[in-house]
Amino acid sequence: MLLLLPLPFLTLHAEAQTPGEDLTLSRPVRPWELMPVLGHRAGLLGKEDGHFEAWAYPLKILRNFHLNFRVDGQLLAGDTLVRSIVVTPASTTLIYAYDTFQVKETLTVPVDQPAAIITIEVNAAQPVEVEAAFEREMKLEWPALMGGSSCEWNPRLHAFVLTEDEGKLQAIVGSPTASLTHSEYQSNFSSSNENAFSLGSVVKGTGTKVIAIAAHVNDPLPADRLYQQVLTDHDRLVAESAAYYHAYLDHNVQLDLPDHALEQAYKWSQVSMIQGLVDNPYLGSSLIAGYNISGDDLRPGFAWFFGRDALWTSFALNATGDFATSKKALEFLSKYQRADGKVPHEIAQGASFVPWFDKLPYAYSSADATPLLIIAMRDYVLHSGDVAFAEEHWDNLWRAYQFMVSTYDAQGLAQNINIGHGWVEGGPLRPMKGELYQSALAFEAIRSLATIAGLLHKSDLRDQLTATFAEKQKLLNRAFWIEDKHRYAFALDTLDHQVDVPTVLSTVPMWFDLLDHDKADLMIGEIAKPEHQADWGMRILSAKNPIYDPGGYHYGTVWPLFTGWASVGEYRYHHPLQAFSNLRTNALLTFDGSLGHVTEVLSGDYNQTLATGTPDQIWSAAMVASPLVLGMLGLETNVPEHRVTFAPQVPADWTHFAVRHIALGDTTVDLSYAKTTADIEVKAHRSGSVDCRLDLAPLLSPRAKVRAVLLDGHKVPFHLESVDNGQILHVAVSLRGDDETITIQMRDDFGISVPASLPLIGQQSQGLRVLSEEWSLSHDKYHIHLAGTPGKEYDLGAWNIAQINSIDGGHIVEQADAKGKIAVSVAVNGEADIVIHFK
Repeated sequence: MLLLLPLPFLTLHAEAQTPGEDLTLSRPVRPWELMPVLGHRAGLLGKEDGHFEAWAYPLKILRNFHLNFRVDGQLLAGDTLVRSIVVTPASTTLIYAYDTFQVKETLTVPVDQPAAIITIEVNAAQPVEVEAAFEREMKLEWPALMGGSSCEWNPRLHAFVLTEDEGKLQAIVGSPTASLTHSEYQSNFSSSNENAFSLGSVVKGTGTKVIAIAAHVNDPLPADRLYQQVLTDHDRLVAESAAYYHAYLDHNVQLDLPDHALEQAYKWSQVSMIQGLVDNPYLGSSLIAGYNISGDDLRPGFAWFFGRDALWTSFALNATGDFATSKKALEFLSKYQRADGKVPHEIAQGASFVPWFDKLPYAYSSADATPLLIIAMRDYVLHSGDVAFAEEHWDNLWRAYQFMVSTYDAQGLAQNINIGHGWVEGGPLRPMKGELYQSALAFEAIRSLATIAGLLHKSDLRDQLTATFAEKQKLLNRAFWIEDKHRYAFALDTLDHQVDVPTVLSTVPMWFDLLDHDKADLMIGEIAKPEHQADWGMRILSAKNPIYDPGGYHYGTVWPLFTGWASVGEYRYHHPLQAFSNLRTNALLTFDGSLGHVTEVLSGDYNQTLATGTPDQIWSAAMVASPLVLGMLGLETNVPEHRVTFAPQVPADWTHFAVRHIALGDTTVDLSYAKTTADIEVKAHRSGSVDCRLDLAPLLSPRAKVRAVLLDGHKVPFHLESVDNGQILHVAVSLRGDDETITIQMRDDFGISVPASLPLIGQQSQGLRVLSEEWSLSHDKYHIHLAGTPGKEYDLGAWNIAQINSIDGGHIVEQADAKGKIAVSVAVNGEADIVIHFK
């Protein structure tokens, strides 16, 4: 029986429509890239050369599974013949080709079964025999240990039966057409770890073979029965897996964007996040951090439970409408919260087999998961409306808050020293007393707890916490701001001196709108420089810093997580050009490494995954969805207040997009956006019987002059808020009927867009950076300061290009209707200044 996602009203059928072609990714194989095929109970983790290992969590069943082919008396290694890869959310297909045959090997892991299905389609001009081989593992994930195991051929099942010595864990690998080729052995003279079976020959024409892998890991169903069920129902299971992902995406917030790559990456980010949900039969269900092969080891990347990874991912889950998975993560971490309130940093999948929480040092090693639990709870409650869940877990929240308070130093800042690391776990940035990152989270947790207290009718506590937060926010901006350098310190050292290392970590408090706006603007300008931002994302610190190392995990590498933090922070402080560059960079990484997934960490100097990085990292995928939905679209829901906020900061040359299935309790809202040089039209469609409010707040050009705002043709009040790089139009509308149309009538709108693309894998940065912008309305001109490759020419997009009178430092190279392009050349110093004069 298929265990559906925790969406109680969803029903899936095997014949349901599968995801469309826009979710199918393909390319020639890169033998070194990770190839993950995943369910909630099991996973196949391999490389695009066709070799993989099989897991039924927390058990590693086998490794080095691969195909060979016999033709004309020759045994051809499959990894020499694999040519291309095709990836969908539910399955991965490797295509092998030789002179006289083609083989398609499709790997599928059922959503909720400790099993896998391998379908092999053969098209041959002459007889070809397919052979499957692997090496036994039958070991628990790090750090758990167990006794020996065995592997025996069972002719009745046409399969190898792998069993640990006590018989509690078992796995079966075989096929209805399988016959034994050879098996592992040990002798005084020779040995082999390989087990292999033949699937039989396809004489000529086409044929299909099926291999099943099934495991018994603390399950009610014996392995042999599951094995038989998988073979009997493999077509249904494959179809249900495809339907599962289609239904999952259909239930979430859906986007229709003019940037197809960005829309496709958004869908894949949701797939990656839900594939991070692991149901461990000993520990429970929650989000793991990421996937990689374990090889000779028992650590498959970071495929175990991490507190901060799950909680940072939960913001994206809430934004996209997957409240059920977010709730699971909160429940899991609350379950393992320490008595004093500290929230787990990591829980290995084998934790139930060792004294993980009592004697090993890993479980509570960080300090940031504790405030993140409170912040994530508030985010979940506001998006889902599940106030009762917060009430049930009030004790967890209060203990977490009390633990945080116990970490304050004499001036009231959150400490890391002797408490647990903040962001930086090791390297030359340590030791420090407390990071800006840590204090920012601690203080945002106060505000979050105040919100929850208000929802639970704890008015006195809400007011007390609100007042405390206001003082803490002032302290944060005072303690970490370096006045003479006009930037924020990374941390305070053990002597309370400011650590003057400008870092992208300063965008974490920007995410939560904690920093003074004038100071944040200066900091955004600092980290927008090329020494901070590579074409593939944000370095943790400047490449000009003496401690910088392009391979330094915490002192030089690029993390998509940082890039996402920066994008959301830049959108919060109304720097959409820099923000979109970071957003699109993360999106493009979806197609640049492990297909459909975003890596954990990349080199600081070259566009490639770090040699020790995890190629499929869940929070990296979340940093496509969060910047897109929370940042660029400015989409927030508040179910207790029946309110949707829509504050788009889209690229200037986007003339249309749509957002559908925004959940607001039992009500859903669809929004569409269309723009001309004369107006912006937003259409809202409400489904459901409950009225709600739409707070519309688009960012407009500083030049734009709003003539009127109409609701279904009738004027409504609005007000304009001046911010850096633009003005925000605020209008509130009650959605009482099925459809409403808001029209913003304006003139003199103008904007530019800056291209964002990735260099070829292994290359250095070549892209354009926006360092600063300045609008002079009194002189009717716009100045933009850029950085790029010396001597290279770039094209900027321009909206309402007819408004331009002249350009200093560039020239118009293309004009079609309202859109156009401006060419700009970068000087030998790597910078360019463009001044646009308007008519």
